[in-house]
Amino acid sequence: MTSGTETGGVTGTPDKDYNLIWYVEACLNNALRLETYIQDAERDKDTELVDLFRKAQADSRKGAELGKALLRSRLDGG
Repeated sequence: MTSGTETGGVTGTPDKDYNLIWYVEACLNNALRLETYIQDAERDKDTELVDLFRKAQADSRKGAELGKALLRSRLDGG
């Protein structure tokens, strides 16, 4: 959060945990949105865009997996 004030009292979740949850959700949403972009580029036979969007989708999936692993370890008390 950019306010400089911990807002966990409002959300019930400390900012650092909220931020991690947000990050995972953003990565997953991005991977899903990119699937539509890939299909659009494939329909137009634009292989350059298909390649770009597939790489970006893979990066988003990797970010989500890394975030989920960290979140999992923190929820397990690690």
